[in-house]
Amino acid sequence: MKKIFGILLLFGLIGAAFYQILNQDEKPAGAKVGGPAADFTLEDLEGNKVSLSDYEGKKVFLNFWATWCEPCKEEMPEMEKIHKNYKDVVILAINLDTHKDIQGFMDEHGLTFGTLLDVEEEVNDQYEVVSIPTSFFIDEEGIIRKKIVGVLDYEKMEENIEAL
Repeated sequence: MKKIFGILLLFGLIGAAFYQILNQDEKPAGAKVGGPAADFTLEDLEGNKVSLSDYEGKKVFLNFWATWCEPCKEEMPEMEKIHKNYKDVVILAINLDTHKDIQGFMDEHGLTFGTLLDVEEEVNDQYEVVSIPTSFFIDEEGIIRKKIVGVLDYEKMEENIEAL
């Protein structure tokens, strides 16, 4: 009986491994480096609808964050410097804890770049964000050139923007 169970378990694991291998390229649109960034529409802090496609032809620094995330707080001042020093780059910071006072947080930290609210976390799922902060660097053609999970300092942000 144990042998039969062991054999069935082994075949199940082999089948699951083959399934994973065969489906590994089926990422949702927007998540794959080297592929097109999927369009989305979210509201900003004033309730205006903003789409990624609004910035077609521009370099985009897309960042997923939350007010409770200490590493996110660490990189926000660096993002503000990028916002002020790189006028040809659009920063879209997508907030994932929309029940908080996001505008108060932005004001308290002197942040002026664009912040969008992912209330249903649909864009978070679409871009396969599993940890924050996560950043995407998107070129003028709308292609994701880099995905970075974790805190970025100014130099790393600058390096990735220059590579676009």
